[in-house]
Amino acid sequence: MSKPVLFFAKWCPDTYPFVDELKKLGIEYEEVEITETPVGYKQFLKLRDRHSAFDHAKQNGYIGVPALLLENDEIILDLAELGKLV
Repeated sequence: MSKPVLFFAKWCPDTYPFVDELKKLGIEYEEVEITETPVGYKQFLKLRDRHSAFDHAKQNGYIGVPALLLENDEIILDLAELGKLV
């Protein structure tokens, strides 16, 4: 089983509480910082453009990070939803 992938931006105020909760729950993940490389940015945009989980974020002018991509293609955007993983 592969690890979930966390798409995030270091400057986003929602990132650190999200990462803290992942650590607290003992959830291992791969990191993709979307503002450091074009590869990470393109990977995130491709996901954001195709996945309906980002519809609300896009409609309200949000970027949609942090976003945790699970192996089953589910996306978790809400810190409160992380608890259902354990």
